[in-house]
Amino acid sequence: MTAHTRPRLLSRTGAASVLTLAAFGATNLLPSGAYEAEAASASAKALRVAASKKGSPYRYGAAGPYRFDCSGLTLYSFKRVGKRLPRTAAGQYNRTRHVSSSARKSGDLVFFHSRGGVYHVGIYAGKGRIWHAPKSGTVVRLEKIWSRSVSYGRVG
Repeated sequence: MTAHTRPRLLSRTGAASVLTLAAFGATNLLPSGAYEAEAASASAKALRVAASKKGSPYRYGAAGPYRFDCSGLTLYSFKRVGKRLPRTAAGQYNRTRHVSSSARKSGDLVFFHSRGGVYHVGIYAGKGRIWHAPKSGTVVRLEKIWSRSVSYGRVG
């Protein structure tokens, strides 16, 4: 379907049909900008959720609401805004749409890599910083990105 046929399709459908399309995922009928705006809005909200957990203790395998590991914090934050993610950092990496560092936005996920693969994840907060649950003995905090071996993923 082309962009110029979308309005015609919507004009031929009644209110009930439009509601039905919306309920069953009419993202193909929306301009791509609308889909991006929805994703950006969810990411911004997830970022605020993560920031609200500042000071929560790290616990390996924990996904909130009071204790977190790195992927547990991202899982929890996006779940609170209606987005589903896999449990592990590697799973989350595989589920996101990868974006370049020049295209990164607040609310994108930041993945840290080593030779063994993805080992850590946080939520990009802008200005080279992330909200994350670093390691045992620490708490959820805002911190500067410390490595160049990172990539970025956008939750759709």
